[in-house]
This record gives sequence, structure tokens and C-alpha cells, in this order.
Amino acid sequence: MGDEPVMATNDDASECKRGAVQLGYWTDNYIPYFVRHIERKAPEINRGYFARIKAVDNFIQKFINRAGSNAQIINFGAGFDTLYWRLKDEGIVISGYVELDFPTVTSKKCYTIKRNKPLLDRIYEQDGEVRFSSTDMHSGNFHCLGVDLRNIQQIKEKLQQAEIKFDKPTLFIAECVLVYIESEWVNRLLQWLSSAFSTGFFINYEMCNMNDTFGDIMMGNLRARGCNLAGISNCKNLDTQKSRFIDNGWSGAKAWDMVEVYHSIEPAERARIEKIEFLDEQELLIQLFQHYCICIGWLGNDFADFEIGM
Repeated sequence: MGDEPVMATNDDASECKRGAVQLGYWTDNYIPYFVRHIERKAPEINRGYFARIKAVDNFIQKFINRAGSNAQIINFGAGFDTLYWRLKDEGIVISGYVELDFPTVTSKKCYTIKRNKPLLDRIYEQDGEVRFSSTDMHSGNFHCLGVDLRNIQQIKEKLQQAEIKFDKPTLFIAECVLVYIESEWVNRLLQWLSSAFSTGFFINYEMCNMNDTFGDIMMGNLRARGCNLAGISNCKNLDTQKSRFIDNGWSGAKAWDMVEVYHSIEPAERARIEKIEFLDEQELLIQLFQHYCICIGWLGNDFADFEIGM
């Protein structure tokens, strides 16, 4: 089976996001370029994606507010993520933005960007020049690069091509990515990042509390689709999520399950999305939320005070 089922999780996630956006959970003008097909998902899935998007965006905004225009973003396993364009729409200026994913995924993304003028125009606005290869795209401050995240040397080379500065404040994002990589390789990646960058902040969205019946069912479903959860040992609980950062040279880490995250969202915003679809099974939503988390890690002390509150 190889890596194909893992790559297919990008298509699934993108379809879920497109469906939730269409229903009005949040606004994303760019996801329709990457996803044509929409399949109606269960309300608890849509609420799960809403909470995930809100939580990740919350920390991204906190990081950019603190780091300013010096900020760099490196998005691991970015898939069809549209964050770069959404930040542009908000008028946010940062020093550099790099997406890393399997070459098969980045080649599709590069092709989509090339074919859709609104996507390309937003890149041209700032940079005036965009260079494509079959799997990579370079512009002045946006780079979409094909790489195997298990290959640290390859990552180093790609980041050098993207002119990433190791002394600038850097945000690392991984959403359901590390769990598909052997723990040994994740540890090497986190160790290298903590030694190479002087100041940084990592947002990791992933499974947690997997040592129960519900977790077994989740793992069974993923394995049935051919997804080998090679890094699942770090998803036992919130402590294993945090210790992964601490053990690999990061200055500190915090973690919250998605129940806590969901309740940290402004009550008015929660009330708005809860009216979009009737949710029959509150219990199922809570179970889902108990099995996903946001974990943050930081290098240096610049971002040590960040909390989940929105």
C-alpha cells in the first residue's frame, strides 16, 4: 500500500472542509478551487472541523501578532490547505511561507494553482514572479515543495531553497501528520528543528486518548483504509503529546483535548454554528472531541505564555 492511503487523507479532509464551508461554518473562498466534489458529512464531523480550524487559526493569529512581519510559517503535510491565501486576504504580511508535503500532493497543488487565475494572482501581487517545476513552486515568499518528511536532509535542502532564516521566529504547523510517521523519524525532525531554529512555535493537531474502545474503533477504521498509524504511541494521552516536544529539546509544551478547545470558543460563535445543523448525538460529538487534541511546543520564551482561550 505504501504512502498512498496517507496521501488520500488530504482529499478526505479537503472534502470535509469544503462541505462545512458550503454550509456556513466558516469562510474560505479558496477551498472550492482544490475540491470540486462535495459529499454531505455528519454534523459531528462538521463541528469537529470547525473546532479544529478555529483552534489552529487562533494560535496562528497569536503567533503573528507577537512575531510581526518577521514571522515565517512552515506547514508540514499542508495538502490543499488555503491558509496562505486567507492570510493575504486579511492583509497580513509575513517574511516567508513554506508548505511541505509528498511530491504527489504538491504536484497536484501546483497544477491547481497554475490553472486558477485567482490563486496565482494573489501570489503574483506580492512577488511578480512564480517558478514552477513538476512538484515544486517558488515565489518571493510562498513556496510549495515536495518532500518526504522522514528525510531530514531533504527537508534542510528544501528550506534552504525557500530561503528560510533560522534566526527568525518560525511557526510550524502539523494537522494529523505526525501520527502517520514512525516515532523515530518524528523525534529526529523535532530534535533537528529545536537545534536549528533559535525561536519557534509548533501547533500540532492530532489524536489523543486512544487507549480505549472508541480509540480502537477509530484506529480500526483508519487501518481498514490502509493507513498505518506508525506514530500512534505518542497519541496515548495529553502527557505523551507534550513529552514528545520536551524530550526532543523544546523549551516547553501544553496540550488540550478538543472538548476544552470547543468550550474556549466564544459562546456567540458556538451558538451560531450549532444552529446550522441539528445534532442528534451529543454524546458522539463529545467522544470525538475527547480523542483529538491541540498540542503546542515552543523554542525560547517568546511564546511560552500562549493559552487556548479565544
